[in-house]
Amino acid sequence: MSKILSTQMSGLFQRIIQTEEEAIEETARLLAQASVGQGKVYFACFGELEAIEIHALKGIEKFANLAAWTPDTIVTEVDRVCIFTESCQNEDALQLAKQLFDEFIPFAVISSEPQERTNKLSELAYTYISMKIRGGLLPHPSNLGERIVIPHLIAALFIYEAIKLNYDEMISDDEL
Repeated sequence: MSKILSTQMSGLFQRIIQTEEEAIEETARLLAQASVGQGKVYFACFGELEAIEIHALKGIEKFANLAAWTPDTIVTEVDRVCIFTESCQNEDALQLAKQLFDEFIPFAVISSEPQERTNKLSELAYTYISMKIRGGLLPHPSNLGERIVIPHLIAALFIYEAIKLNYDEMISDDEL
């Protein structure tokens, strides 16, 4: 099963890079706007994806110019927000997106679903990245037809690292 999982994860990462590479670069550019100006970058992470913000704030390689986000955070026009959510149906993520959109504050969204008209988050966001997760990666060992291993956190962390690589390059070029 480990080899199958490894193959499935590799395939997921390849799908993300093949289809979302441009959106990843655009998202890094969007977040770098805050760092070039006087703004802050905020990650609004929901559900299990709260681990992304913890990693970005407290990991060995911290995300430059990132400030902790809470629902009480006052975001201004010079700030940028990146919303991480498992589903485009998350009510808290949708509420934040509507607020940022109404206040003309550009923001990015990372979520499972593809970018389409029925995905309100993708319609509101300045940049949108799909994690390409449609369900479990592996068949359940005993329940036929059921699938397990839904890697939202792993896919989001992969996208985060891809954004960070581009972002770090952009802000280091700006400092020269």
